[in-house]
Amino acid sequence: MKNQLIAAAAAALAFAACEEAPRRSPTTHASPVIPSKVAVVARAQAPDSGVPLAKADPTPASTDSLALHHDTSSVDHLARARQLASALDPSGALTEARRALFTSPADVETLELIATLGRQAGQPALSAEAWGRLAQQRPSDAVVCIKQARALLKARDFAGAIAAGREAATRDPGNPEAFQTTGIAQLSTGDLAGAITSFRTVVALQPDHGYAMNNLGLAYLRANRNDEAVDVLEDAVEQLPTVAYVQNNLGVAYERVGRSDEAKHAYQAAMDLSPKYVKARLNAARVARAPLEVPSADDSVSDLPHPLPENGPTP
Repeated sequence: MKNQLIAAAAAALAFAACEEAPRRSPTTHASPVIPSKVAVVARAQAPDSGVPLAKADPTPASTDSLALHHDTSSVDHLARARQLASALDPSGALTEARRALFTSPADVETLELIATLGRQAGQPALSAEAWGRLAQQRPSDAVVCIKQARALLKARDFAGAIAAGREAATRDPGNPEAFQTTGIAQLSTGDLAGAITSFRTVVALQPDHGYAMNNLGLAYLRANRNDEAVDVLEDAVEQLPTVAYVQNNLGVAYERVGRSDEAKHAYQAAMDLSPKYVKARLNAARVARAPLEVPSADDSVSDLPHPLPENGPTP
């Protein structure tokens, strides 16, 4: 099965996904990612419509959506932001960092701090905006585009996340996380064909990427390609034997193809790994009541993909 996926040169997707830290990318030539939603649209339209990409010039402070106007020029707002961040006050630190940006709208250190603090303070749209500006300043860096895409996922701006993920893939076609992030966004918009292609590409680039396999399995299930879902989710379980939702998803796939006994074992494994796992309990109870009933897509309870943390998997 794995050899078939790798030979396909594109592989893998999941029910509940997780992203790993992106790799630093080699230098390539590509247009900059645009930080705002309007600019992302311009980026997508440029090849066909002739709409120009936004320039990488710093946004004027008077209209800057990231910077906060302030009257006191004698205060070192960046230093204050670092102090508040050290005191575990991300919201206060974010405010000070945005004030610092008013004075220096293109300062890389300030933009990086805003990007980090935006995530910590629960403001992913601000984080995405900051990563987008950094992407403008680093036109060969795929990693900042991936970080922007992940922030956009958390902000539920799926169209923007797809645009940023594709830009990352253009800058570094060998970075699997560019395709992983794009695939999650595509799955969230219902683009199953696109998601399947993206996740299969991840597995082709990184054959042991269990989370991409899990995501590919979800896409196959949503597309009612159940036999393929079983194959790829069995591989995902091999890579992630202690991740409860992967076991649960495999159970759903087994049910779909009428392998009820194996579904029961998979659901039990999920509950053993996570005793409070409600979805696995619901699935196990249903298959126990009607062991000969093949569930439809609406009957089964599988883990849906969601915007993930920037570093490492979570259950």
